[in-house]
Amino acid sequence: MVFRKPPDGGWGWVIVVVSFFTQFLCYGSPLAVGVLYLEWLDAFGEGKGKTAWVGSLANGIGLLASPVCSICVSSFGARPVAIFSGFMVAGGLMMSSFAPNIYFLYVSYGIVVGLGCGLLYTATVTITCQYFDKRRGLALGLISTGSSVGLFIYAALQRELIELYGLDGCLLIVGALSLNILACGSLMRPLESSSSPPPEKMCVDKVPDQYFVYHEKEKTVEENISILEKGYIDEKCVNNVPDGKQESILNKNVLSSINVNEKDTYKKKVVEQTNFCKQLAKRKWQLYLTYWKETVVLFKNKVFSALFVAILLFDIGGFPPSLLMEDVARSANISEDDYYMPLISIIGIMTTVGKLILGILADFKWVNTLYLYVTTLLMTGVALFAIPFAKSYLTLAMLSGILGFLTGNWSIFPYVTTKTVGIEKLTHAYGILMFFAGLGNSLGPPIVGWFYDWTQEYDTAFYFSGFCVLLGGFLLLLAALPCWNSCTNQSSKLPPNTYSYKVASNA
Repeated sequence: MVFRKPPDGGWGWVIVVVSFFTQFLCYGSPLAVGVLYLEWLDAFGEGKGKTAWVGSLANGIGLLASPVCSICVSSFGARPVAIFSGFMVAGGLMMSSFAPNIYFLYVSYGIVVGLGCGLLYTATVTITCQYFDKRRGLALGLISTGSSVGLFIYAALQRELIELYGLDGCLLIVGALSLNILACGSLMRPLESSSSPPPEKMCVDKVPDQYFVYHEKEKTVEENISILEKGYIDEKCVNNVPDGKQESILNKNVLSSINVNEKDTYKKKVVEQTNFCKQLAKRKWQLYLTYWKETVVLFKNKVFSALFVAILLFDIGGFPPSLLMEDVARSANISEDDYYMPLISIIGIMTTVGKLILGILADFKWVNTLYLYVTTLLMTGVALFAIPFAKSYLTLAMLSGILGFLTGNWSIFPYVTTKTVGIEKLTHAYGILMFFAGLGNSLGPPIVGWFYDWTQEYDTAFYFSGFCVLLGGFLLLLAALPCWNSCTNQSSKLPPNTYSYKVASNA
């Protein structure tokens, strides 16, 4: 498929609008799952650790399956994937309203909804990148705020729907709202050249003749062999018959010789096809070996190794508050009458503010993005340590705002990755780091919930979370101190790659 030059406008702004609403509709409920978490605790009576798996899977499975999501979008296009994923998200939410137990929710809400969100995120980013070049950073920044706005609105919306219609009615209504993703996906018109030939014709023309499998007269190997053996027997019998019958037998031999030629041609085609497959397999194997060699080289970089540990520990410790903060308030016996705004909504709106402000700071030349990222990690660890001392709505609201703002460091994480490994290795390195980020998202809330189940209080759980984040921050700081200058100099020598840099910076 041949794409035109990105128009940086026109229908591209429609793509931005529908991508914003797509992320708003698909990520609103999973990010605000803390409201549903309380209802599931009361409905099923399971432990906090086991119940927390639902929300953690919904938020982590998309990152864990990011390679599969990329392959799907590359193979089928953004519009079909978006429409299909809209059915997944809406269907998963509606199925969850009929969940008889927590294990059903693991599949319906955790896996189905989570995988649908991962596919939709990849589709929206891909189609936006196709329509924008010079303004790609602005476009991706606009659509990325859809998830944060969704968190802010859905936290209050789901709470209100639960009061009016109950948990089951809330999930059905939210699932019905998610069907609007189908309308948004249908507007994701692919950007392709109208003068390009059909894909089928292009593929056929590019394949050499010697790589086609021989299908003449649609004979199988067994049929050709049986025909060849029959011709050999007939030829042997010619010498033992009278001359009057030799003419008819010779006619049969002519047909047999044609079959022999067919057999030779077939064998030649099979040999050529086999050699082609061997070369293709060898080339693929070399690509896999190259990939693993490059991965080993990445982990030899001390800063990258520390960065991988830091992002894993940060998501284990820093993600649970967005899921469990409402239950923390209930455990602290804070009355609902004191609520001016759901704590999860505060986290959502401050995350948007944090993304914008930290992203602007990272653009200043005098700001070292690695040290800025380390600072956010250390401050997050301190804020997590302070949660056990918060016994009022005001203090929890302040801590929620601080944690939400610091969670906005996702906007500068790609900058740090670029400084560490260079532009050329950004895609490879970022994929690895996002996998471990998804692993941390999946493990963090259940671990904190298990701590509560063991101790019957959240204090130890958040001490553990704060320790994890602080440990990751200090390890990254120690690794960066002796190596930061060399890594920066190395990355500055590489040619600029605006495309990869801007795409990753808004992931």
